[in-house]
Amino acid sequence: MAVSEHTSRKWRWLALAVAVLLLALASYFASQYRPAKPAAAVPVETPAPPVVRNQTPADFIGSASCAGCHSEQHQAWQESQHAHAMAHASTETVLADFNDSRFAYAGTVSRFQQRDGRYFVTTDGADGQLTEYEVLYTFGLDPMQQYLVDLGGGRLQALSIAWDTRPHAAGGQRWFHLYPDEQVRHDSPLHWTGPAQNWNFMCADCHVTDYRKGFDAQTQSFAAEWSELGVGCEACHGPGSRHLQWTQGQEWPGKGLTLLLDERQDMHWLHELERVTAQRSVPLSTDKEQQVCAQCHSLRSATAEGYHAGLPLLDFYRPELLSDPLYFADGQQREEVFISGSFAQSRMHAAGVTCSDCHQPHSQALRAEGNALCSSCHLPTEFDRPTHHFHAADSSGAQCVSCHMPERTYMVIDPRRDHNIAVPRPDLARQLGTPDACTGCHTDREPDWAAQQIAGWFPEGLWHQTSPATTIAAADQGLPAAQQDLATLVNDPQLAPIVRGSTAQRLQPQLGQVQQQAVAKGLQDPDPLVRLGSIRALEDSPAALRQRYLAPLLVDPLRSLRSLAASQLADVDLPPDTQPAFERALREYEEELALHAERSSHLGQLALLRLRQGRAGEAEQAWSQAIEAAPLDAANYLNLADLYRAQGREKTTERLLREALVILPAEGMLHYALGLSLVRQQQREAALEHLRRAWALQPDDPRTGYVLAVAVEPSAPEEALTILRQAGRLHPTDRDVLWAGASFSLRHGQPGLAREFVDALLERDPGDQQAVELARRLPDATTDR
Repeated sequence: MAVSEHTSRKWRWLALAVAVLLLALASYFASQYRPAKPAAAVPVETPAPPVVRNQTPADFIGSASCAGCHSEQHQAWQESQHAHAMAHASTETVLADFNDSRFAYAGTVSRFQQRDGRYFVTTDGADGQLTEYEVLYTFGLDPMQQYLVDLGGGRLQALSIAWDTRPHAAGGQRWFHLYPDEQVRHDSPLHWTGPAQNWNFMCADCHVTDYRKGFDAQTQSFAAEWSELGVGCEACHGPGSRHLQWTQGQEWPGKGLTLLLDERQDMHWLHELERVTAQRSVPLSTDKEQQVCAQCHSLRSATAEGYHAGLPLLDFYRPELLSDPLYFADGQQREEVFISGSFAQSRMHAAGVTCSDCHQPHSQALRAEGNALCSSCHLPTEFDRPTHHFHAADSSGAQCVSCHMPERTYMVIDPRRDHNIAVPRPDLARQLGTPDACTGCHTDREPDWAAQQIAGWFPEGLWHQTSPATTIAAADQGLPAAQQDLATLVNDPQLAPIVRGSTAQRLQPQLGQVQQQAVAKGLQDPDPLVRLGSIRALEDSPAALRQRYLAPLLVDPLRSLRSLAASQLADVDLPPDTQPAFERALREYEEELALHAERSSHLGQLALLRLRQGRAGEAEQAWSQAIEAAPLDAANYLNLADLYRAQGREKTTERLLREALVILPAEGMLHYALGLSLVRQQQREAALEHLRRAWALQPDDPRTGYVLAVAVEPSAPEEALTILRQAGRLHPTDRDVLWAGASFSLRHGQPGLAREFVDALLERDPGDQQAVELARRLPDATTDR
């Protein structure tokens, strides 16, 4: 059954919207004949306030209901990407060539046709066979349009072959594949029929208004509901029924709206003679506008359904913090993170800039073009001139966004500007390997050159400032000294809360009092992102630490935080007075997992929860369900295999991993896990075969190289040292690799090589006493290779 047949609410409210619109029109015409207001001297009887008859929550009634009174805004919205986020496939909405056009990819020729006003694609299905599907919906507008088909059970999938809507001159008006270099076939996790392209989970929440998933775990089917296709007025302003009642004279606070987006009301950007940058005339005291935008313009996971404007965002979503591979160490966007997490880091955000300061909220157009937008706050005589940007006035390098908001392209043709809005830091690019705007344009140059240019142009510039990126990068490399610096950054009030929360989640409280004190303070921080990062820091800590620090978070005012804390306390003995709060918060966490019960990721989280609760049988069942839901996801095989290992079921472990490798023969971690299982079963030669395969497939994992070197060292020490040299070059700060390299080299008569590994160990951590002791034992030697 098509998803559109499950939208009974839509039709119910369409009828109400028509009725309300007629009432609004009647009210409008009646208002044209009101008598003039009496003069002030004439006493006027104050009428009694209207009676509030409807105390029920506000309902969604559709954007058409807004047009009568807000025609200008409604017209601007109709031309926006929001309005066209999703639509029924029709001659008015489909932009692609369905006139029997064809597209070849990975050995499959897909065919696009239209018949009787309906649209069809013939392409490879989940079994690899050519199958015809009807296109039910269009998805997006510019620079591409995707198409949705129903695979049955209400499961909508987004085709990975999309239409480039750009003009011919820009390379558009063509079919293209979203993974042009991957050669994705039906047996790939990225295939359009798989979970990664499922609309119900991946897309719907931000492409329709008032979405309800409607997944039934018993039938494994969806009965999705929404009030409006696309991002309607109420997606940002909240359900509008009470507002319409207010227009008819019924008394409601805040004009009947669930949220007044008034952060720019009665304010302006104040220019003063002694300042080159404007300031808000009224300080910004809320973040309600950004919360409304962040419901979609952020990378986050849904923890509950039913969010609307005016409700706390983190009651319904848990945002992602700044971590690899989503962001680079300096906070620049890496994967598609949807803007909000980037903007939250910026100095603009700290100064009180909101989304609508730069973007028209209804049309989404910029409020001004080019540098004129930035010049509305930043004095152009100071910034929009060659002595600041050092480029020709009519060049791309003279554009503010070229240096401060560099683009990164996603989905092949969709460039997104980084809203971190930071100064270029080629010095960090040289040190940390992060991108920099300078060499992004000057591709024939190196970061060293760019850093010298910046230093010459701005000898006292902001690039001198210490960046938290160096500490974050060091922590991600496992450098011990970073932990002390992280503890300092978590409580630095000059840093954006999202940066503080992101440093907090890298703390390791089990290492000592400094880290524990920083986490404890972070858990009490007024900003929820700092608390979120601090909760995550405790995830792998001993039960005693989690009990000591996380129990107060069970009554955190935000659902996504207290439920996460409860999930980490499931294996902890809590005091009786804490038990009721724990049970409530844990129930919320289990409801979150049930909401996404079709996803292997959430079934895997359920398994981990049950394992923490000591319910191993239910954990095994949940992981088995996760494997069935996503047989191409290796993580669940690995976790289930580890459960079998812990239970001493080694043959079952081996059998599961061999079955997984039939489906995923190039998955390095499966070879690695099977190799360890065979080691435990004393099948050395078979184990080495799989450990070697794992190292060949995933040299980016230092543990794989380390374990292989340890396994081969007794019989083939030269091979072990070769592996450790390779691993050391790839992972110069991994202690296990470096220590094995040093000790193996010394054991096998290569003190010069041992010295190289020891030097690397001491560079990583000068206080490493084992390395210091080993260095004393080394003879003076330069090389022995």
